[in-house]
Amino acid sequence: MSGTGGERCRALLAGPADAARPFLQGGMSHGDLHRLAARLHAHFQARRGEHKGLCLASEDRALCAAAILAALAGGPTLLLPYALSLPALSSLHEAAGCRLALAEAGRPLPAGMEPLALDSLPASAPPLPQNPAQGSILGLFTGGSTGSPRIWSKTAENLLGEGFFIAAHYGIGAGDRILATVPVCHIYGLLYGVVLPLVSGASVCAHTPVFPEEMAKTVEETAATVFISVPAHYHALAASDKRLAPCALRLAFSSAGMLDERDALAFAQANRLGIIEVFGSTETGGLATRNRFRGEREFTMLPGLDWQAGADERLMVRSAFLSPELPRDEAGWFHTADRIQPTSGPQFRMLGRADMVVKVGGQRVDMDAVKRLLLAQAGVQDAFVAALPESGSRENRIVAAVAGTASPEALRQALARRLEPYALPRLIRVLGALPMRANGKYDREAMLALFAER
Repeated sequence: MSGTGGERCRALLAGPADAARPFLQGGMSHGDLHRLAARLHAHFQARRGEHKGLCLASEDRALCAAAILAALAGGPTLLLPYALSLPALSSLHEAAGCRLALAEAGRPLPAGMEPLALDSLPASAPPLPQNPAQGSILGLFTGGSTGSPRIWSKTAENLLGEGFFIAAHYGIGAGDRILATVPVCHIYGLLYGVVLPLVSGASVCAHTPVFPEEMAKTVEETAATVFISVPAHYHALAASDKRLAPCALRLAFSSAGMLDERDALAFAQANRLGIIEVFGSTETGGLATRNRFRGEREFTMLPGLDWQAGADERLMVRSAFLSPELPRDEAGWFHTADRIQPTSGPQFRMLGRADMVVKVGGQRVDMDAVKRLLLAQAGVQDAFVAALPESGSRENRIVAAVAGTASPEALRQALARRLEPYALPRLIRVLGALPMRANGKYDREAMLALFAER
């Protein structure tokens, strides 16, 4: 950990500047949060080696923040599932062997995973040690639709360092009130809705509104100054013509997929506030931003990050926020799967993805993995999977064509047992053979025509 990052983490472990300031609006204070973190840390210190990490299966932002503090102090390594559904938690349990979960009462957990009972924690505990953990404190499980589960590590410098950067870059502090419409189980929701208030001293709304009326009402009731949302929710706001009530709102962020320009401009016109679009990924952290309300059509790389375009047009980056497992070349560059065209200064234009990972409803879907699952089914000789834009939006829908004798319904049922709903092909066409070009490659245009006007 860098010297500055280490100092900030030690100061964070030492306790809040104002212990009485609320962390949850109308709920737990920053001081209460630190005391809960100390109890969690003491509990796990007394049981070292008993558990392979602690699964964050809770929507309670304060609980998750306390767990992060405990992990920073050398407590349990945390594991964040990609969803709180039983299939997602089961996949995490199978992949990581995690047997303990921080979960609300009544949440279904897979066999072999037990909830951590908060009443089993010591009633009081010594303050957290001010010696930040050097290794991974959080594992991000992204196995939802890939068929090949993967856990990306985040060190304190990765996770908390990015939180400190966001707070300093945008001037977010103790006077801010954050409202997030993104669940904690999404890294974007965890970073902006848990880590950011934790490191900045701000407060965060305990509620996670998702409907336009809910969002507008909660912004007004909490006098939110920072709004954290995703493209799907901004689209819903635009479609409902719902204006956020006049308030102290001064910052709005969007990530987890590309924001439709029309939705961005509709929000800006209704609220006189531009949306800061954050470009990045689970593994890389935030890389670049743009604000269309300011006339920015291209992305601008965040300060402090090294970047360049490779010979294959792929974006190459060097950043303190990169997960340790990411491969680097001899010069330390990580080659992303995003194709870019540098324009002027720190700006670049997005050209698309070089791989087959797309976002559907803000969630990652690996189309190659969907194809592998199709090919594993009886009566399937070949398969083609694609992402098509939804009419009137920038969202994607997955479609598939297969060669064989299997029925579309049987294939849907088989895939539903392995994939999250957002990763399921919306349409499946069964053919005698897939259209091919003379050079032996798939005739993509012919196959996409199979789904036109359907």
